[in-house]
Amino acid sequence: MSFSISGKTAVVTGAANGVGLAIGRHFVSKGANVVFVDMDEKALCHEMGEEAKKEENVRIFAGDLRKKLTIANLLSTTIDAFERVDILVNAARQVMTTDPLDPEDNSVEELLQQNTLTAMRVSQAVARKMIKQAGDGTPDGPIGSIVNLSSIAARRTHPDLLAYSVSSAALDQMTRSMAVSLAPKGIRVNAVAFGSVMSASLKGSLKDQDDAREAIVENTPLNRIASAGEVSDAVQYLASDASSFVTGQIITVDGGRTLIDPADVAVH
Repeated sequence: MSFSISGKTAVVTGAANGVGLAIGRHFVSKGANVVFVDMDEKALCHEMGEEAKKEENVRIFAGDLRKKLTIANLLSTTIDAFERVDILVNAARQVMTTDPLDPEDNSVEELLQQNTLTAMRVSQAVARKMIKQAGDGTPDGPIGSIVNLSSIAARRTHPDLLAYSVSSAALDQMTRSMAVSLAPKGIRVNAVAFGSVMSASLKGSLKDQDDAREAIVENTPLNRIASAGEVSDAVQYLASDASSFVTGQIITVDGGRTLIDPADVAVH
């Protein structure tokens, strides 16, 4: 089977910075048509605006995907530009701290909405479009691939990241459940859970915690923090026909960190 995604159309959310941006750029370099999606229009235009003007296979879309109308408009933009959608990468995610003793703390609700429910709603809409464009009948093989970006926080705890851990664990289970539900339709659903990767959230955390970088490196067997782009190959594998018999799986990209991770080092 081929790892190629050339000619396929991918929607990548959370694509204005960090891992989402790296994945989108990687897909473009591999010949895919890519719609870069983010709520931060200024950052999105700064990173990809000029390429969207010059490159036929690049589009940008800014909007709040927590709103149903925005999701509908995203799909319309994608179909108008490229006539179909083959791949969805749900890379939009948010990290925030939680005070588990504060009754006014609403971080769990916010992160479940942002990191889990939004990914589910976008996946539902894209899956319906994939099924429609495939036509009637039982598919002979996969007609589309959905890849969710998760975190090792789903399996490792930290006292300040209750909401992020809960939303990541929920996303993993959503991945498995949707994989089973969509399998008869020919749509595969998988996830990449990463840690010790220089995401936008980790970069921000390291500015405020001088000793965090050393602690992360020390507790990562491969003894370094990976670049955001190092997640891209795993996502490409799950998006391509090379993984045609893989669905409902959570692939871990963390340099071995979850093998030894102590509870007193924050996960990102």
